[in-house]
Amino acid sequence: MNKKTLVLGASLNSNRYSNMAINRLVNNGFEVVAYGLKEGEVSEIKIDTYLKHYENIDTVTIYLNPKRQKEYYNYIISLHPKRVIFNPGTENPEFYQILKDNNIAFEVACTLVLLSTNQY
Repeated sequence: MNKKTLVLGASLNSNRYSNMAINRLVNNGFEVVAYGLKEGEVSEIKIDTYLKHYENIDTVTIYLNPKRQKEYYNYIISLHPKRVIFNPGTENPEFYQILKDNNIAFEVACTLVLLSTNQY
């Protein structure tokens, strides 16, 4: 698959939606990179604990509340993703406008639902 995805807010906790998203993305054949606060692996994907400049990111799927997102605005913009997905609880109108100003598409959607309905 060609939709390389950054999971921002990745968790090692298997009960967290970011963890489930990594698993489902991998199981569906997507290339995945992940950033989180704790180092480890999910579905053989290493969770980076420092911000790397990943190449060719198609999608950033966010699992951080709006207050925590602010420190990542410039980072996300610098990756030049084609789209950003705001999962439930991450809705952020301030960031929507910044993305629009930078010609980056965004969706307010659930990555898990998009995957399960073949709309990812």
